[in-house]
Amino acid sequence: MTANARLVWIAVFGIAFGWLEAAVVVYLRRILYPDGFALPLSPIDPQLAAVELAREAATVVMLAAVAGLAGRTRWQRFAAFLVGFGVWDVAYYLGLKLALDWPASLADWDVLFLVPWPWLGPVYAPVAVAILMIGSGIAVFRREERRPCRADRWSWLLGAGGALVLLWTWLRDLDASLRGALPQPYPLGAFVAGLALLSGCAARFLRGSRRERPLGAAGRPGRPPAKP
Repeated sequence: MTANARLVWIAVFGIAFGWLEAAVVVYLRRILYPDGFALPLSPIDPQLAAVELAREAATVVMLAAVAGLAGRTRWQRFAAFLVGFGVWDVAYYLGLKLALDWPASLADWDVLFLVPWPWLGPVYAPVAVAILMIGSGIAVFRREERRPCRADRWSWLLGAGGALVLLWTWLRDLDASLRGALPQPYPLGAFVAGLALLSGCAARFLRGSRRERPLGAAGRPGRPPAKP
């Protein structure tokens, strides 16, 4: 199966899985927010919270498993995970829009994740990150099919720095996440900076390709031809 065909199947899985995620959240909101979702967060039954935490962990495992099947190399599997996760996240919000006519705008706040405590932020934040994940993931997946990619020190520093900045914007407000308070204004400047760092990481990583060599049957670079 070609790289483009595998990417199509990753996208199909992400769309279906995103709708499944949206359906689960429709049920949860009917239970926890019968009058409509809004912050501050409502208290949640400990047993339901434990089940939801396990479900979110299983979601990441399922996305990683599909990526592991779709990729032939380490970086191609990582790229497949980025594409699957990004498509899943965008499909999730489209599913909520279809089912609940929510969000009313991309500036509406949402609970983005629950581990280790609730991540909070406006909808445009995860959607922008998801679009970056899809675009960079497709580029790396297709590039790795032709030639191995290489992550240098700056790629690691830019990626780690961008990820930490974004995590800080979503996890910093402990009063809103854990104590039922209204969220503080979202640090848009920090978010843009984090997104720029991740974009720089993707661009530098793609420029770091080694000399083109065909991939072997196991997805590893083949041996160069013998000299005459």
